[in-house]
Amino acid sequence: MTTRLAHVVVDAQEPSLVAEFWAGLLGWEVVPGAGEGGVAGAVTVSAPEPENSPLSLVLVPAPGHKEAKNRIHLDLASATVEQQRSIVDEARARGASSVDIGQSDDLPWVVLADPEGNEFCVLEPRAEYAGIGALAAVVVDVTDPEVLAPFWSAASGWDVVRQQEDFVSLRAPEQAGPWLELLRVPGSKNTVNRWRLDVAVYDTVTGAGIDAPAEGEGDLVLAHEVRRLSEAGAVPVTLAAPATGVRYRLLADPDGNEFGVLALSTGPV
Repeated sequence: MTTRLAHVVVDAQEPSLVAEFWAGLLGWEVVPGAGEGGVAGAVTVSAPEPENSPLSLVLVPAPGHKEAKNRIHLDLASATVEQQRSIVDEARARGASSVDIGQSDDLPWVVLADPEGNEFCVLEPRAEYAGIGALAAVVVDVTDPEVLAPFWSAASGWDVVRQQEDFVSLRAPEQAGPWLELLRVPGSKNTVNRWRLDVAVYDTVTGAGIDAPAEGEGDLVLAHEVRRLSEAGAVPVTLAAPATGVRYRLLADPDGNEFGVLALSTGPV
């Protein structure tokens, strides 16, 4: 067994509203009733066939307003400059707004925020994202990408495919779907992340998530994977209790970024 990256989890005041925004902009599908740790009111946004992204977005209800720049954001891909402009126009029509995170005026990409203020970028055409689909990358702010890369490779089951001083890129072994980018950003984490990642237990023999494990097996598998990730540098986090019967643990990576570990999956992750 190991774990594979499964979800980008988003705390939202209005999960359905944010889900509709992202589904429309990405061309993905809204799946009501699914969610991280069995959270009531959660909404999942998943890529349709044949895009077959290994990741989905999970919007979960959460009180309070966003108080700081998110440490995780999405990068959207474009094939041409004209398509980039079209994506920006569509995002604005769906409720996105311009946001200033200290970026310079001459960047080739556009920084926007969704209806609840979550930052994202619409990238200029880049060769590495050609044919990837609407979602180019999930970007995580970290203090030292080189230090965090081995941990996230172990947690996500993805391979390090590109490494430079200020960022490290990972991809799923199948080379499908978005990249995971660890980006060097100065400053320490000072609040709970409203965006976080979920990893799920993955059977390396069958190539699928654990589905309805035998009595007690799921707990043992989850404990084993939590122990493995803890030995790699993760630490336990207590924010809220998961739903009854759901095998789920919340940890933080060596940089303090919270992430979930799921032992119960409804299919491949």
